Amino acid sequence: MNRHQGSNDKGRVSGRGSNHIRKKSYARGNAPIKKASSATKKESNPDEIRLNKYIANSGICSRREADVHIATGLVTVNAKVVTQMGYKVKLGDDVRYDGAKINPEKKAYVLLNKPKGFATTTSEGKGRTVMSLVANATTSRIKPIGRLGRNSKGLLLFTNDEQIHDKFTNSKNGVARLFHLELDKNLKLEDLKKIQAGFKIDGKLVAVQEISYIEGATKREIGLKIKNTGNTIIRTIFDYLKYNIVSIDCVAIGHLTKKDIPRGHWKHLTEQELNTLKML
Repeated sequence: MNRHQGSNDKGRVSGRGSNHIRKKSYARGNAPIKKASSATKKESNPDEIRLNKYIANSGICSRREADVHIATGLVTVNAKVVTQMGYKVKLGDDVRYDGAKINPEKKAYVLLNKPKGFATTTSEGKGRTVMSLVANATTSRIKPIGRLGRNSKGLLLFTNDEQIHDKFTNSKNGVARLFHLELDKNLKLEDLKKIQAGFKIDGKLVAVQEISYIEGATKREIGLKIKNTGNTIIRTIFDYLKYNIVSIDCVAIGHLTKKDIPRGHWKHLTEQELNTLKML
């Protein structure tokens, strides 16, 4: 073998070795990996959430247990049974577990001492509404329970807890509210007794839980307790009896009072207040 031939052979060996190593390296999975283009990536929708996570966030059970409930057909989305694993829902969808509506947000309970001049509505375009007064109270989507007229004042409870909402709006087992009313003239004793006993207007029985004069005040000022969540019944009663209502002030909801809540301010219910409310 001459010098030049040995050099060529060495070159050929070196070349084969390099190719051999490169092939073995690729076989082991070390070949360069092409980066996926952003166009091929599937973007997640921030307004959607997996159904099992939605259920778990509501506090009913864990995500694993939620999968079991979904598979057995206990969960509906917008009135349709969903058994598909990985199904995604939007935050505005009507999701129910065993017939009861559930909410993935943290439960919030806000008590407002409403001033005059604010409408009790969640709709925009109605001028000043109570929602602006509790805008900074929570990130949860709360809504008022019942109504107070624009020129009425006093306590108004907000929550996203459907069970508490149903408790208040149940016509038989609703939560009592106490109102302080001021009339344009003294309430006659006979009219007070008539309201106390209950009477019919257009064939419908109108009844309140309690009614009395305010101690130490004129007979224009009345204390009235009802379970109805609006104040329409109050106006219906006094319109029928020919009295004008000067002011309506809700001073108590069940055991909740205006103590330490200035007009136009709000507070979160304490754990004790919430527990008592749930037992009512």
